[in-house]
Amino acid sequence: MHFKESSVSVPQRLPSPYRPEAGIVADRLRSLSTALDWAAAVQAASPWVQAVRRHPPPFWAMESLLKEYPISSAEGLALMRLAEALLRVPDAETAIALTADQLSRADFDGATDGALARLSQSAIAMSKRFLPAGEPGLFGKLGARTVVAATLRAVQLLGRQFVLGQDIAEAMDEAVAAKRRQPNLRFSYDMLGEGARTAEDAGRYLSHYRAAIAAIAQGADPTRPVQHNDGISIKLSALHPRYEALQRERVLRELVPQVAALCAQAAAANINLTIDAEEVDRLELSLEVFEALAAQVGQNHPQWHGFGLALQAYQTRALELIAHVAGVARRHRIRLMCRLVKGAYWDAEIKRAQELGLPHYPVFTHKNHTDISYLACARALLEAHDVIYPQFATHNAGTIAAIIQMANRTGAPFELQRLHGMGEGVYREVLKNPLLACRVYAPVGQHRDLLAYLVRRLLENGANSSFVHQLNDESIGMQELLQSPLHLQPVPSQPLPPDLYGPLRRNSAGLDLAMPDLRAPLEQAAAQVTVPAVPEADPARIAEAVARSRTACPGWSRAPVEQRAGMLRRAADAMEERMAPLCALLVKEAAKTWGDCVAEVREAVDFLRYYAGEAERILQPVTLPGPTGESNTLRLTARGPWVCISPWNFPLAIFTGQVAAALATGNTVLAKPAEQTPAIALEAVKLLHAAGVPPDVLQLLHGPGETVGAALVADPRIAGVVFTGSTQVAKIIQRALAAKDGPIVPLIAETGGINAMLVDSTALPEQVADAVVQSAFRSAGQRCSALRLLCVHEAIADGVIAMIQGAARELVTGDPAQWATDVGPVIDDEAFEGLQKHLRRLHAEARPLLPPGEAAPASRLIPPQAFELSDIAEVKQEIFGPVLHVVRWRGDPLQVIEAINVLGYGLTLGIQTRIDSRSLALADSAHIGNVYVNRNMIGAVVGVQPFGGEGLSGTGPKAGGPHYLYRFCAEQTVTINTTAAGGNVALLA
Repeated sequence: MHFKESSVSVPQRLPSPYRPEAGIVADRLRSLSTALDWAAAVQAASPWVQAVRRHPPPFWAMESLLKEYPISSAEGLALMRLAEALLRVPDAETAIALTADQLSRADFDGATDGALARLSQSAIAMSKRFLPAGEPGLFGKLGARTVVAATLRAVQLLGRQFVLGQDIAEAMDEAVAAKRRQPNLRFSYDMLGEGARTAEDAGRYLSHYRAAIAAIAQGADPTRPVQHNDGISIKLSALHPRYEALQRERVLRELVPQVAALCAQAAAANINLTIDAEEVDRLELSLEVFEALAAQVGQNHPQWHGFGLALQAYQTRALELIAHVAGVARRHRIRLMCRLVKGAYWDAEIKRAQELGLPHYPVFTHKNHTDISYLACARALLEAHDVIYPQFATHNAGTIAAIIQMANRTGAPFELQRLHGMGEGVYREVLKNPLLACRVYAPVGQHRDLLAYLVRRLLENGANSSFVHQLNDESIGMQELLQSPLHLQPVPSQPLPPDLYGPLRRNSAGLDLAMPDLRAPLEQAAAQVTVPAVPEADPARIAEAVARSRTACPGWSRAPVEQRAGMLRRAADAMEERMAPLCALLVKEAAKTWGDCVAEVREAVDFLRYYAGEAERILQPVTLPGPTGESNTLRLTARGPWVCISPWNFPLAIFTGQVAAALATGNTVLAKPAEQTPAIALEAVKLLHAAGVPPDVLQLLHGPGETVGAALVADPRIAGVVFTGSTQVAKIIQRALAAKDGPIVPLIAETGGINAMLVDSTALPEQVADAVVQSAFRSAGQRCSALRLLCVHEAIADGVIAMIQGAARELVTGDPAQWATDVGPVIDDEAFEGLQKHLRRLHAEARPLLPPGEAAPASRLIPPQAFELSDIAEVKQEIFGPVLHVVRWRGDPLQVIEAINVLGYGLTLGIQTRIDSRSLALADSAHIGNVYVNRNMIGAVVGVQPFGGEGLSGTGPKAGGPHYLYRFCAEQTVTINTTAAGGNVALLA
């Protein structure tokens, strides 16, 4: 569990992926200006398209499927969702519910009279008519099961079109039959499966790859060039459970020898082995692995020309990647096989860049820009034919014609590629040229494992702009279908991540820690930062501080709201500029990991900008309707001095959010940070003072809650208290405020929770494991939103629990300053001892699911812990640390929600299900502030997921939401009799 990783970043091999799109595309267009005649390509491609339209491919082929049920339609979406989930649902009741939920949203009766339509009428449409809308009786249940079986069969037939075989032997038999029909076909087998979450997963995938290579070897000809034989594609993330940039030393140590052995096996068999492409954040790591393997190939198998990798043209640095790969090949004197693809994770890359607040997207946002990049990359691969055998994966007839044209000019050998089940019509025509060869990328595996692969393929090829989608739509003319992509779109198709929230609020700038160049400033800051000593406030002088705050309040509240908002925005900009030193201070003082530190600084920046804008919105006077002759105006005013008491688990973000809300609304602030983390609070105060906030308007009062905090809360001149922390302390504050004479003082309290996640049997186990591990163990479980109680359906519980166990064992517990660390120490000795006490009790009362680890009081490290209980009611209190409780459930999921409600907390809830109506019904029944469906439960974003709970979890309103600032304000209505000075002139007019 503990792996010592170097804190020094390696050099970055490629330029930043986050560069302006237009400049990159302009460069790619220049490289193509003399290399390609698009009109000639259209002339070559047109006969292929005409032939496909005259003789369309089989009804189950992708083109026909998309024509029948476009992904943009309710029917297409229902089919996709059923294909994704139905095959893995083990219990009949849930399968019935899933099928009814998805088919009730679609109208299959209107399908055209094709073979697919006839099948849908006998299975899918029948399902919709006979599935029970409500709770079925006995006959209804029997009918529903029969119809679900028919629907299941239809989905299995769908799966057969995109999976060549359920094992390698079946797949190779299918390939032999295909080659009889079309001799110039070759195959690259891909063993279905997503990235490994556990060591067991990785070991299973490795054994599949070994067996597949051995089987392919039996059909390979050892005497002919390797490119003429079939081969295999491997996914590095399937071979290592932590295939991530920040785990590089472990990956190089453990993964490279395994893949090198696969390469040796493939070289001995004279077959090709291609490393599949993965997401942008793994590219630098993939190159490091690739270079280590290339060195071994050059040393041990110099005559083998079958080693290669896939390159994604939709990435903005694809052309630089080709130059780098060619350089590696020349350096090690080897010849590579490189597959050029357009890319399979476009939507995920767009979302990730937005979530991380990156300056630009790492992929092209316009489809024609990806096409331009593809053609430029194709030219580069053809020109590097001395060390690269190019393989061009595309279903676009125009692109195929362009490649053939460029290849003819260079004389470079190459092959084309397509996906099994897709592009068959076009390649039927293209391969009438016997000099051309096509390799089929062929998934192999159980149909229930095809889901993620199939959905990606459907989304890629089902988009309205895709060639495959448009090919069979005869309303799209030849000129439109084969129009030139060679033009620049100056503006991205998506708002850039900084502009995500529109013109009124800039998104906070983040860092992609997978990029070595972006890690370097953080490392430098860590080497320089020290945690300053912050003097404690004298409880005897609290009254003086309150007096200064009260005196400063009238001037501050009368200042124009735009002036106060401007100060908050300047502080946000300064905080963003000081990202590195602030992160380094958080690591050292709060023992937070680097990723959590970056996220926290961004959240603080978001609070400053969001509340600045919200104050400008709500503090404008509102004219109310009324009788003629008078004006009625409602306005919000400041209340006075506010006490802001913030926690140690988010010592910058929550501290800044509380302070910013009070300041924006014209209140003065007495801020008491947690005793454990005053230095980061002091830095925030300094930035606000430097931005223009007067010292008496914002005062930092560090000290124990029992003395400094209690004195502040008890002062009769305090206008309000905002607190984040434990329910116990919130109740102490509540009682102290109630005991005072004078005005009733508002309290805004955000407290913790026994946060639960409900998982039904339609959920994808890999997604559940990711969400659980992140939600329960990130930040060492020291988030008020962290997952404490996992409720998993009994039909899938064994497998899901095993995957969570394996994934949790892969987490690295250790020094938070190390990049590889996932789980740092708990905050202090008191927290450590309290958690040890809870763990001793759980070991006695529940079934442990994870190794206990060694108690390490000196380092305060507690590895992830999990325990299985028999009933939800056994979870009686929040345990604030990396401790998860697991309960199995059966029956009605609404009863599970009722049992969660009985616990009395109401902060966060996770729901993992593919039944849309179920997720909405469960959310409606939950007395929970934040409900997250099919994702993790942590990391609420300001202005996007306003955060706060009910019951024992807080008073509301939600922080980072549109109602929060109102609680900091008093309301005043001013009514003026406008006729008092001599009549109603307005009425007379």
